[in-house]
Amino acid sequence: VSDGTYRCVLPQDMEQTSARAVQVRNQDLATLLKCDLAIFNFDGVELDSGTVVEFMYAKMLDIPCLVLRSDFRRSGDQGAGERKRDREGDDWNLMASFYPRTRKLQFDAMEWYQEERARGDGLEALTERLYRRIASAVVTELDAVRAEQPLLQGSRADAERIYLWALRFPGSGLDQLVPDPGEIVAGKAAKGLWGLTI
Repeated sequence: VSDGTYRCVLPQDMEQTSARAVQVRNQDLATLLKCDLAIFNFDGVELDSGTVVEFMYAKMLDIPCLVLRSDFRRSGDQGAGERKRDREGDDWNLMASFYPRTRKLQFDAMEWYQEERARGDGLEALTERLYRRIASAVVTELDAVRAEQPLLQGSRADAERIYLWALRFPGSGLDQLVPDPGEIVAGKAAKGLWGLTI
């Protein structure tokens, strides 16, 4: 759907069942640090704590993010109305909202499924249409968030210091997985993801 513009890197494609917990965490954070954009699934009555940590890590690094919510359940602490149209804010804890370079794609997956199911054509065609519909919406939002003004300005050396700190503050050997954050910063700067000078 994106004609090769975007390539997904999924945590479950990296994790080893025999790895220690700290190795799994470090691998997830190191991979996120290398990503140009990030998508976070905010489904559920309560957000997954690991997802929230990864989201905040991405925000600290000025990584453009898309928050995806397909859950029809309403929750969170933003707004007083019972129906969505009576509420302002998001269907999750307000501490995970209002960050720059973040877009939200929220839809009722059950409603989308029923709409596609009503068209008939069998399960395979339904699945293909539904996946294409979701993927198209995701690509539209990724294009939009990628175009938003970056917060990270200044020199590449400034960005390298931020990335070095992001590798050091979690401790437990994360900095050993990415020996040269300057290479990552240079790659992102070359793609125009930040407003950096040389």
